[in-house]
Amino acid sequence: MNALYQAKVAYHAMGVDVEKAITIMANKPISIHCWQGDDVTGFDNGGAGGGIQATGNYPGKARNFEELKADFTKACSLIPGKKRINLHASYAIADGDEYIERDKIEFKHFAPWVDFAREQDIGIDFNPTCFGHPMVKNGLTLSSPDKVTRRYWIEHCKRSRRIASAMGAALNDDVLCNVWLPDGFKEIPADRYSPRLRLKESLDEVFSEPLPHVIDCVESKVFGIGLESYTVGSNEFYMAYASGKPGVYNLLDNGHYHPTESTADKIPSLLCYFDKIPLHITRPVRWDSDHVTLFDDETRELCKEIARNDALEKVLIGLDFFDASINRIAAWVIGTRGVQKALLYALLMPHDKLKKAQDNGDFTTVMAIMEDIKTLPFGDVWAAYCDNQKVLRDGQWLSSVREYENTVLKKRG
Repeated sequence: MNALYQAKVAYHAMGVDVEKAITIMANKPISIHCWQGDDVTGFDNGGAGGGIQATGNYPGKARNFEELKADFTKACSLIPGKKRINLHASYAIADGDEYIERDKIEFKHFAPWVDFAREQDIGIDFNPTCFGHPMVKNGLTLSSPDKVTRRYWIEHCKRSRRIASAMGAALNDDVLCNVWLPDGFKEIPADRYSPRLRLKESLDEVFSEPLPHVIDCVESKVFGIGLESYTVGSNEFYMAYASGKPGVYNLLDNGHYHPTESTADKIPSLLCYFDKIPLHITRPVRWDSDHVTLFDDETRELCKEIARNDALEKVLIGLDFFDASINRIAAWVIGTRGVQKALLYALLMPHDKLKKAQDNGDFTTVMAIMEDIKTLPFGDVWAAYCDNQKVLRDGQWLSSVREYENTVLKKRG
Protein backbone atom coordinates (compact mmCIF):
# COMPACT_ATOMS: atom_id res chain seq x y z
CA MET A 1 0.00 0.00 0.00
CA ASN A 2 1.32 3.46 -0.86
CA ALA A 3 1.40 6.31 1.64
CA LEU A 4 -1.65 8.13 0.27
CA TYR A 5 -3.79 4.98 0.36
CA GLN A 6 -2.82 4.36 3.97
CA ALA A 7 -3.64 7.97 4.82
CA LYS A 8 -7.05 7.64 3.16
CA VAL A 9 -7.77 4.54 5.20
CA ALA A 10 -6.76 6.27 8.44
CA TYR A 11 -8.87 9.35 7.73
CA HIS A 12 -11.80 7.27 6.48
CA ALA A 13 -11.90 5.56 9.87
CA MET A 14 -12.49 9.04 11.30
CA GLY A 15 -15.24 9.71 8.78
CA VAL A 16 -13.17 12.00 6.54
CA ASP A 17 -13.05 11.89 2.73
CA VAL A 18 -9.48 12.78 1.73
CA GLU A 19 -10.21 13.22 -1.98
CA LYS A 20 -13.06 15.62 -1.22
CA ALA A 21 -10.78 17.69 1.03
CA ILE A 22 -8.10 17.87 -1.67
CA THR A 23 -10.66 18.97 -4.28
CA ILE A 24 -12.04 21.71 -2.02
CA MET A 25 -8.54 22.87 -1.19
CA ALA A 26 -7.56 23.14 -4.84
CA ASN A 27 -10.37 25.60 -5.47
CA LYS A 28 -9.77 27.99 -2.55
CA PRO A 29 -7.71 31.02 -3.63
CA ILE A 30 -5.22 32.67 -1.29
CA SER A 31 -4.48 36.36 -1.86
CA ILE A 32 -0.69 36.75 -1.70
CA HIS A 33 0.64 40.21 -0.86
CA CYS A 34 3.09 41.76 -3.30
CA TRP A 35 4.91 43.77 -0.61
CA GLN A 36 6.83 40.79 0.80
CA GLY A 37 8.98 40.98 -2.34
CA ASP A 38 10.40 44.45 -1.71
CA ASP A 39 9.99 45.09 2.03
CA VAL A 40 6.91 47.31 1.54
CA THR A 41 8.98 49.79 -0.48
CA GLY A 42 6.59 50.35 -3.39
CA PHE A 43 7.35 52.24 -6.57
CA ASP A 44 6.59 55.83 -5.51
CA ASN A 45 9.51 56.32 -3.11
CA GLY A 46 7.16 56.21 -0.15
CA GLY A 47 8.20 53.05 1.61
CA ALA A 48 6.93 51.80 4.92
CA GLY A 49 5.68 53.99 7.73
CA GLY A 50 2.86 54.39 10.18
CA GLY A 51 4.22 51.66 12.41
CA ILE A 52 5.11 49.39 9.48
CA GLN A 53 8.70 48.26 9.18
CA ALA A 54 10.52 45.33 7.61
CA THR A 55 13.70 44.26 9.38
CA GLY A 56 16.75 42.75 7.72
CA ASN A 57 18.71 43.36 4.51
CA TYR A 58 18.84 40.00 2.75
CA PRO A 59 20.35 40.51 -0.71
CA GLY A 60 18.32 40.50 -3.92
CA LYS A 61 15.33 42.70 -3.08
CA ALA A 62 13.09 43.48 -6.06
CA ARG A 63 13.70 47.06 -7.21
CA ASN A 64 11.09 47.55 -9.92
CA PHE A 65 7.99 46.09 -11.54
CA GLU A 66 9.84 43.58 -13.73
CA GLU A 67 11.86 42.18 -10.84
CA LEU A 68 8.92 42.04 -8.46
CA LYS A 69 6.81 40.37 -11.12
CA ALA A 70 9.53 37.78 -11.81
CA ASP A 71 10.00 37.01 -8.11
CA PHE A 72 6.26 36.67 -7.51
CA THR A 73 6.00 34.33 -10.50
CA LYS A 74 8.82 32.20 -9.14
CA ALA A 75 7.15 31.97 -5.74
CA CYS A 76 3.80 31.06 -7.29
CA SER A 77 5.41 28.22 -9.23
CA LEU A 78 6.19 26.60 -5.86
CA ILE A 79 2.79 27.25 -4.25
CA PRO A 80 -0.11 24.88 -4.98
CA GLY A 81 -3.72 25.85 -5.58
CA LYS A 82 -5.45 29.01 -6.74
CA LYS A 83 -3.85 32.36 -6.05
CA ARG A 84 -4.53 36.09 -6.14
CA ILE A 85 -2.10 39.00 -5.94
CA ASN A 86 -2.77 41.65 -3.31
CA LEU A 87 -1.51 45.09 -4.41
CA HIS A 88 -1.03 48.39 -2.62
CA ALA A 89 -1.60 51.67 -4.43
CA SER A 90 2.07 52.51 -3.89
CA TYR A 91 2.84 49.92 -6.58
CA ALA A 92 1.51 52.15 -9.36
CA ILE A 93 3.65 51.85 -12.48
CA ALA A 94 4.79 55.21 -13.81
CA ASP A 95 5.65 56.12 -17.39
CA GLY A 96 9.39 56.72 -17.42
CA ASP A 97 10.45 59.19 -14.73
CA GLU A 98 6.88 60.33 -14.06
CA TYR A 99 6.03 60.76 -10.37
CA ILE A 100 2.44 59.88 -9.56
CA GLU A 101 0.91 61.63 -6.58
CA ARG A 102 -1.36 59.26 -4.71
CA ASP A 103 -4.36 61.51 -5.14
CA LYS A 104 -3.80 61.35 -8.91
CA ILE A 105 -3.51 57.59 -9.46
CA GLU A 106 -5.57 56.06 -12.27
CA PHE A 107 -6.31 52.61 -13.63
CA LYS A 108 -3.71 53.07 -16.37
CA HIS A 109 -1.00 53.01 -13.72
CA PHE A 110 -2.07 49.48 -12.78
CA ALA A 111 -2.98 48.11 -16.20
CA PRO A 112 0.35 46.19 -16.39
CA TRP A 113 -0.62 44.41 -13.16
CA VAL A 114 -3.92 43.38 -14.75
CA ASP A 115 -2.03 42.04 -17.77
CA PHE A 116 0.21 40.10 -15.38
CA ALA A 117 -2.82 38.68 -13.57
CA ARG A 118 -4.26 37.49 -16.88
CA GLU A 119 -0.96 35.86 -17.84
CA GLN A 120 -0.80 34.03 -14.52
CA ASP A 121 -4.54 33.28 -14.36
CA ILE A 122 -4.82 34.84 -10.92
CA GLY A 123 -7.14 37.39 -9.31
CA ILE A 124 -6.27 40.79 -7.85
CA ASP A 125 -7.03 42.57 -4.58
CA PHE A 126 -6.20 46.19 -3.85
CA ASN A 127 -5.42 48.62 -1.02
CA PRO A 128 -5.11 52.40 -0.80
CA THR A 129 -1.67 53.24 0.61
CA CYS A 130 -2.28 55.71 3.42
CA PHE A 131 1.20 55.58 4.95
CA GLY A 132 4.82 56.34 4.10
CA HIS A 133 4.00 59.73 2.59
CA PRO A 134 4.56 63.42 3.49
CA MET A 135 0.80 64.01 3.52
CA VAL A 136 0.49 61.89 6.65
CA LYS A 137 0.36 64.87 9.00
CA ASN A 138 1.12 64.32 12.69
CA GLY A 139 0.36 60.64 12.18
CA LEU A 140 -3.12 61.30 10.74
CA THR A 141 -4.79 60.92 7.34
CA LEU A 142 -8.58 60.59 7.04
CA SER A 143 -9.01 61.67 10.66
CA SER A 144 -6.77 64.73 10.45
CA PRO A 145 -8.15 68.05 11.72
CA ASP A 146 -6.55 69.65 8.64
CA LYS A 147 -9.07 69.76 5.77
CA VAL A 148 -6.37 69.76 3.08
CA THR A 149 -4.86 66.57 4.50
CA ARG A 150 -8.24 64.89 4.77
CA ARG A 151 -9.15 65.91 1.23
CA TYR A 152 -5.90 64.45 -0.14
CA TRP A 153 -6.51 61.04 1.43
CA ILE A 154 -10.22 60.99 0.65
CA GLU A 155 -9.37 61.52 -3.01
CA HIS A 156 -6.70 58.81 -2.84
CA CYS A 157 -9.14 56.29 -1.37
CA LYS A 158 -11.87 57.19 -3.84
CA ARG A 159 -9.49 56.72 -6.75
CA SER A 160 -8.31 53.43 -5.27
CA ARG A 161 -11.90 52.15 -5.23
CA ARG A 162 -12.37 53.19 -8.86
CA ILE A 163 -9.16 51.41 -9.80
CA ALA A 164 -10.33 48.27 -7.99
CA SER A 165 -13.62 48.47 -9.89
CA ALA A 166 -11.81 48.79 -13.22
CA MET A 167 -9.57 45.85 -12.33
CA GLY A 168 -12.63 43.77 -11.54
CA ALA A 169 -14.28 44.72 -14.82
CA ALA A 170 -11.14 43.86 -16.77
CA LEU A 171 -10.83 40.45 -15.09
CA ASN A 172 -14.58 39.77 -14.75
CA ASP A 173 -14.08 39.32 -11.03
CA ASP A 174 -14.68 41.02 -7.70
CA VAL A 175 -11.74 42.86 -6.13
CA LEU A 176 -11.36 43.30 -2.37
CA CYS A 177 -10.47 46.94 -1.67
CA ASN A 178 -9.18 47.32 1.87
CA VAL A 179 -8.79 50.64 3.71
CA TRP A 180 -6.19 50.60 6.49
CA LEU A 181 -4.94 53.78 8.16
CA PRO A 182 -2.02 54.43 10.51
CA ASP A 183 -3.96 57.18 12.30
CA GLY A 184 -3.26 57.42 16.01
CA PHE A 185 -1.14 58.98 18.75
CA LYS A 186 2.00 57.95 20.58
CA GLU A 187 0.86 59.44 23.89
CA ILE A 188 -2.46 59.53 25.72
CA PRO A 189 -4.75 61.78 23.66
CA ALA A 190 -6.72 64.75 24.96
CA ASP A 191 -9.58 63.96 22.57
CA ARG A 192 -10.45 60.46 21.37
CA TYR A 193 -13.88 61.41 20.03
CA SER A 194 -13.25 64.09 17.40
CA PRO A 195 -10.75 62.10 15.31
CA ARG A 196 -13.27 59.27 15.08
CA LEU A 197 -16.05 61.62 14.02
CA ARG A 198 -13.77 62.99 11.29
CA LEU A 199 -12.83 59.47 10.21
CA LYS A 200 -16.48 58.48 9.98
CA GLU A 201 -17.26 61.54 7.86
CA SER A 202 -14.28 60.84 5.58
CA LEU A 203 -15.20 57.18 5.15
CA ASP A 204 -18.78 58.11 4.32
CA GLU A 205 -17.48 60.17 1.42
CA VAL A 206 -14.97 57.50 0.35
CA PHE A 207 -17.74 54.90 0.11
CA SER A 208 -20.39 57.24 -1.30
CA GLU A 209 -19.89 56.17 -4.93
CA PRO A 210 -21.56 52.84 -5.83
CA LEU A 211 -19.07 50.78 -7.80
CA PRO A 212 -19.38 47.32 -9.35
CA HIS A 213 -16.79 44.57 -8.85
CA VAL A 214 -15.62 46.05 -5.52
CA ILE A 215 -15.79 44.41 -2.09
CA ASP A 216 -15.14 47.25 0.35
CA CYS A 217 -13.62 46.70 3.77
CA VAL A 218 -11.93 48.53 6.63
CA GLU A 219 -9.14 47.13 8.79
CA SER A 220 -8.71 47.88 12.47
CA LYS A 221 -5.57 47.80 14.58
CA VAL A 222 -4.98 47.89 18.31
CA PHE A 223 -1.73 49.89 18.12
CA GLY A 224 1.44 50.45 16.12
CA ILE A 225 4.96 51.79 16.55
CA GLY A 226 4.51 55.52 17.05
CA LEU A 227 0.83 55.17 17.92
CA GLU A 228 1.02 53.05 21.03
CA SER A 229 -1.59 54.91 23.08
CA TYR A 230 -4.47 55.42 20.67
CA THR A 231 -5.63 54.14 17.29
CA VAL A 232 -8.47 56.02 15.63
CA GLY A 233 -9.61 53.01 13.58
CA SER A 234 -10.09 50.63 16.48
CA ASN A 235 -11.87 47.28 16.29
CA GLU A 236 -14.98 48.69 17.95
CA PHE A 237 -15.08 51.67 15.60
CA TYR A 238 -14.78 49.62 12.42
CA MET A 239 -17.05 46.84 13.62
CA ALA A 240 -19.77 49.40 14.31
CA TYR A 241 -19.07 51.19 11.03
CA ALA A 242 -19.31 48.02 8.94
CA SER A 243 -22.46 46.95 10.78
CA GLY A 244 -24.17 50.20 9.86
CA LYS A 245 -22.77 50.60 6.34
CA PRO A 246 -24.21 48.11 3.84
CA GLY A 247 -21.56 46.75 1.48
CA VAL A 248 -18.63 47.54 3.79
CA TYR A 249 -16.99 44.71 5.73
CA ASN A 250 -14.69 44.57 8.73
CA LEU A 251 -11.39 42.91 7.83
CA LEU A 252 -9.81 40.75 10.51
CA ASP A 253 -6.02 40.74 10.77
CA ASN A 254 -4.83 38.33 13.43
CA GLY A 255 -1.91 40.62 14.30
CA HIS A 256 -4.15 43.58 15.05
CA TYR A 257 -5.66 42.61 18.38
CA HIS A 258 -4.56 42.26 21.98
CA PRO A 259 -2.22 39.28 22.34
CA THR A 260 -4.71 37.29 24.42
CA GLU A 261 -7.60 37.76 21.97
CA SER A 262 -8.54 34.89 19.66
CA THR A 263 -9.07 36.07 16.09
CA ALA A 264 -10.38 32.59 15.27
CA ASP A 265 -13.23 33.15 17.74
CA LYS A 266 -14.24 36.31 15.88
CA ILE A 267 -14.96 34.41 12.64
CA PRO A 268 -18.11 32.54 13.77
CA SER A 269 -19.32 35.70 15.50
CA LEU A 270 -19.12 37.74 12.30
CA LEU A 271 -20.62 34.90 10.25
CA CYS A 272 -23.84 35.46 12.19
CA TYR A 273 -24.15 38.94 10.67
CA PHE A 274 -22.01 39.25 7.53
CA ASP A 275 -22.04 37.30 4.27
CA LYS A 276 -18.31 37.95 3.81
CA ILE A 277 -15.34 38.17 6.16
CA PRO A 278 -12.08 39.52 4.73
CA LEU A 279 -9.15 38.01 6.63
CA HIS A 280 -5.43 38.80 6.74
CA ILE A 281 -3.31 36.03 8.20
CA THR A 282 0.05 36.97 9.66
CA ARG A 283 2.17 35.87 12.63
CA PRO A 284 2.53 38.35 15.48
CA VAL A 285 5.43 37.75 17.85
CA ARG A 286 4.74 39.72 21.05
CA TRP A 287 3.21 42.49 18.92
CA ASP A 288 2.01 43.09 15.37
CA SER A 289 5.38 42.13 13.93
CA ASP A 290 4.12 40.46 10.74
CA HIS A 291 6.44 37.47 10.82
CA VAL A 292 6.14 34.84 8.09
CA THR A 293 3.07 32.70 8.64
CA LEU A 294 3.63 29.09 9.67
CA PHE A 295 1.68 25.86 10.09
CA ASP A 296 1.20 26.74 13.75
CA ASP A 297 -1.57 26.55 16.34
CA GLU A 298 -3.05 29.99 15.68
CA THR A 299 -3.17 29.53 11.92
CA ARG A 300 -4.76 26.11 12.33
CA GLU A 301 -7.43 27.53 14.66
CA LEU A 302 -8.29 30.24 12.12
CA CYS A 303 -8.63 27.66 9.36
CA LYS A 304 -10.66 25.28 11.54
CA GLU A 305 -13.30 27.97 12.00
CA ILE A 306 -13.41 28.54 8.25
CA ALA A 307 -13.72 24.83 7.43
CA ARG A 308 -16.08 23.72 10.19
CA ASN A 309 -18.54 26.51 9.39
CA ASP A 310 -18.58 25.85 5.63
CA ALA A 311 -17.26 29.38 5.18
CA LEU A 312 -14.67 28.92 2.44
CA GLU A 313 -16.75 31.04 0.06
CA LYS A 314 -17.43 33.67 2.73
CA VAL A 315 -13.97 34.13 4.26
CA LEU A 316 -11.63 35.90 1.84
CA ILE A 317 -8.13 34.81 2.87
CA GLY A 318 -5.18 37.12 2.30
CA LEU A 319 -1.67 37.21 3.72
CA ASP A 320 0.21 40.11 5.29
CA PHE A 321 3.78 39.56 6.41
CA PHE A 322 7.16 40.95 5.41
CA ASP A 323 10.53 39.57 6.40
CA ALA A 324 13.69 41.05 4.93
CA SER A 325 16.01 38.85 7.00
CA ILE A 326 15.53 35.73 4.84
CA ASN A 327 15.18 34.97 1.14
CA ARG A 328 12.01 36.87 0.22
CA ILE A 329 10.79 34.27 -2.26
CA ALA A 330 11.25 31.53 0.32
CA ALA A 331 9.24 33.68 2.75
CA TRP A 332 6.37 33.84 0.26
CA VAL A 333 6.50 30.08 -0.27
CA ILE A 334 6.82 29.13 3.40
CA GLY A 335 4.11 31.54 4.48
CA THR A 336 1.57 30.68 1.82
CA ARG A 337 2.13 26.94 2.04
CA GLY A 338 1.87 27.21 5.84
CA VAL A 339 -1.63 28.69 5.56
CA GLN A 340 -2.59 26.16 2.90
CA LYS A 341 -1.43 23.32 5.12
CA ALA A 342 -3.52 24.68 7.96
CA LEU A 343 -6.58 24.89 5.72
CA LEU A 344 -6.13 21.37 4.35
CA TYR A 345 -5.57 20.12 7.90
CA ALA A 346 -8.87 21.74 8.90
CA LEU A 347 -10.67 20.18 5.94
CA LEU A 348 -9.46 16.77 7.13
CA MET A 349 -11.36 16.94 10.40
CA PRO A 350 -14.71 15.19 11.05
CA HIS A 351 -16.50 18.41 11.95
CA ASP A 352 -20.00 16.98 11.79
CA LYS A 353 -19.05 14.19 14.20
CA LEU A 354 -17.40 16.68 16.55
CA LYS A 355 -20.39 19.04 16.49
CA LYS A 356 -22.79 16.17 17.21
CA ALA A 357 -20.70 15.02 20.16
CA GLN A 358 -20.59 18.56 21.53
CA ASP A 359 -24.37 18.99 21.16
CA ASN A 360 -24.84 15.71 23.04
CA GLY A 361 -22.61 16.94 25.84
CA ASP A 362 -20.06 14.22 25.02
CA PHE A 363 -16.98 16.34 25.58
CA THR A 364 -14.86 13.25 26.15
CA THR A 365 -15.36 12.20 22.53
CA VAL A 366 -14.64 15.75 21.33
CA MET A 367 -11.32 15.86 23.15
CA ALA A 368 -10.37 12.31 22.18
CA ILE A 369 -11.01 12.87 18.45
CA MET A 370 -9.22 16.22 18.43
CA GLU A 371 -6.18 14.58 19.99
CA ASP A 372 -6.27 11.49 17.76
CA ILE A 373 -6.36 13.64 14.61
CA LYS A 374 -3.00 15.16 15.49
CA THR A 375 -1.14 11.92 14.76
CA LEU A 376 -2.93 10.97 11.54
CA PRO A 377 -0.69 10.94 8.40
CA PHE A 378 -1.44 14.50 7.31
CA GLY A 379 1.98 14.91 5.72
CA ASP A 380 1.17 12.18 3.18
CA VAL A 381 -2.03 13.97 2.17
CA TRP A 382 -0.20 17.29 1.83
CA ALA A 383 2.45 15.63 -0.34
CA ALA A 384 -0.28 14.14 -2.53
CA TYR A 385 -1.92 17.56 -2.83
CA CYS A 386 1.37 19.09 -3.98
CA ASP A 387 1.74 16.28 -6.54
CA ASN A 388 -1.82 16.87 -7.70
CA GLN A 389 -1.05 20.57 -8.21
CA LYS A 390 2.26 19.78 -9.93
CA VAL A 391 4.42 21.71 -7.47
CA LEU A 392 7.45 20.45 -5.58
CA ARG A 393 6.90 18.73 -2.24
CA ASP A 394 8.30 19.84 1.10
CA GLY A 395 11.99 19.08 1.16
CA GLN A 396 12.26 19.66 -2.61
CA TRP A 397 11.28 23.27 -3.37
CA LEU A 398 14.08 25.05 -1.48
CA SER A 399 16.76 23.95 -3.95
CA SER A 400 14.74 25.66 -6.71
CA VAL A 401 14.72 28.91 -4.71
CA ARG A 402 18.48 28.61 -4.10
CA GLU A 403 19.09 28.19 -7.81
CA TYR A 404 17.01 31.31 -8.53
CA GLU A 405 18.92 33.17 -5.83
CA ASN A 406 22.27 32.26 -7.38
CA THR A 407 21.27 32.99 -10.97
CA VAL A 408 18.98 36.02 -10.50
CA LEU A 409 18.92 37.62 -7.05
CA LYS A 410 22.65 37.80 -6.42
CA LYS A 411 23.16 39.62 -9.72
CA ARG A 412 21.07 42.55 -8.45
CA GLY A 413 23.89 43.75 -6.25
